[in-house]
Amino acid sequence: MSSLIIKNGCLFDPLNGIDGEVKDIFIRDGRVVTDLSGTQRRGAQVIDAAKKTVMPGGVDSHSHVAGAKVNAGRLMRPEDHIRTVRARTAITHGGSGYTIPSVYKQGYDYAGMGYTTVFEAAMPPLEARHTHEEMGATPVLDMGAYMVLGNNWFVMRYLKDGDIDRTAAYIAWMMRTHKAYGIKCVNPAGVENWGWAKNVNSLDEPNIHFDITPREVIRGLAEANELLGLPMSLHLHTNNLGHPGNWEITRESLKITAGLAPSSRAQVPWAETRLDSRRQQTVYLAHAQFCSFGGTSWRDFQSGAQGVIDYVNSAEHVVIDNGAVPFGPATAMTGDGPAIHDLYMLSGQKWSNTDVELECGSGVIPFVYAKSSPISSIQWAMGLELLLRIKDPWKTIMTTDHPNGGVFTEYPQVMTWLMSRKARDQTASECHKWAYDRSSLGEVDREMDLFEMAVLTRANPARTIGISFRKGHLGAGADGDVTIYDIDPSTLDPAHHQNLASALARPYCTIKDGAVIARRGEVLAVPEGRRFYCQPFSDQEEEKEMLSDLKEWFKYYTVGFANYPVPDKYLKRPAPIAVNRPLEALARRR
Repeated sequence: MSSLIIKNGCLFDPLNGIDGEVKDIFIRDGRVVTDLSGTQRRGAQVIDAAKKTVMPGGVDSHSHVAGAKVNAGRLMRPEDHIRTVRARTAITHGGSGYTIPSVYKQGYDYAGMGYTTVFEAAMPPLEARHTHEEMGATPVLDMGAYMVLGNNWFVMRYLKDGDIDRTAAYIAWMMRTHKAYGIKCVNPAGVENWGWAKNVNSLDEPNIHFDITPREVIRGLAEANELLGLPMSLHLHTNNLGHPGNWEITRESLKITAGLAPSSRAQVPWAETRLDSRRQQTVYLAHAQFCSFGGTSWRDFQSGAQGVIDYVNSAEHVVIDNGAVPFGPATAMTGDGPAIHDLYMLSGQKWSNTDVELECGSGVIPFVYAKSSPISSIQWAMGLELLLRIKDPWKTIMTTDHPNGGVFTEYPQVMTWLMSRKARDQTASECHKWAYDRSSLGEVDREMDLFEMAVLTRANPARTIGISFRKGHLGAGADGDVTIYDIDPSTLDPAHHQNLASALARPYCTIKDGAVIARRGEVLAVPEGRRFYCQPFSDQEEEKEMLSDLKEWFKYYTVGFANYPVPDKYLKRPAPIAVNRPLEALARRR
């Protein structure tokens, strides 16, 4: 039985409405408690956090850290592994890789930076075993994965027939058997066309063979998501990603779910009622920067972020992560195969492409965002615009879409730009002039504070994906995950941004389940992480009919049906979440 007391820290805990109050945190057996008994206090470890910033452990709701495409990136980029090496210690493995670190190194790097929970943003069902193997080998982090379903043959067939119930039954079975957490939709209806070197370019263009439109896929998956009562909204990667002018299709895509009642938010037992009653989203837009391009070509390319910002500011059903670009090397990897091919045609870099049978596809390509590049400079500005100009921070999440926009280890630099106008101006002075000329970033005086940083990197990621019952806050019952920064809020000066970036990059300590696991970037302990996944309810008769159809079509797969699901042994510390259908859905079935 272990106890920990964090004394006198300046606490930033947005889910509990705490903004810089000096408070003590008590942790008992890995969970936050309201107090400790006298005996427990006498045996507790004590950390004096006076004049330090205390936040919940970081939560990354969108990163690419496990699975077939991530490993393909490691294989095709040996030069990436020379750039950064983490030496082996008495308790850690060695590791290498900058944009695509090895599984051990990425766990240590996240922990050293104050993050304790990370979700893989795109897991193909056929590659689920591989994804779980890599998550299982990643130390420290609690993890989960979103299943890619936007171009799945079964989903498209059922939605074409207008059969939402069978679509939901299929998704429920897939999530249970593949240990998935949420639904990811990538370039809906377009990736399937890529098997014939084609794409779709509008929301109402039907794809070949299945004759279904992106609009129908987005709407159908969102309806199935709410019918099942899943803890997070549909995670959407829009069509025409990376194309000039794509902000318009992004805005129209977000409108598709505007009238969809988020019934699940009212029924799930882990809902944060006080905050969820304030906004109940039905779509989570991924890496919005890549979906907010303006102009009509690369010659007149400009930020189109304002069009997306205006819509998000006026809507109550949308949350975004930004996909920031912090400059430097990156590796573009996505389930959007045609988007990667377009990038290959522009850059001429080595390129990898995969078609994942009846389910999806992907592509991988090395990339560099240079300050001298006019396009890269605008993308840097756009990623910051989206967070600074959306008025409500509870509609935004900070990411780099690792490793697409940049590496997750650059999060401290992105946070510094958000908190310091001087830091932004200095970087803009080093960039191509298009950064400020063709975006609105130069007009933004807003400087976010530590409370808003806690919203963007802890509270809102946890709330958006539905794990705020234990992550993203430090109220009673939460996991004992804490980050203590050597930052005194009373003397914090955003003008001294170099010191700020350094303090954010190497926290005073990172605490996981009530134990200190890292101090100023040095890993001190390597616990095994949990695996979050959902177990949605499914009507047995409905599922029986669906499985009969599934097995008939399984003759087109290269694996046997018995080898398709993910066995329980792939999860070392499983954390299943039983999902009951909302009352409205049950009434519909009756």
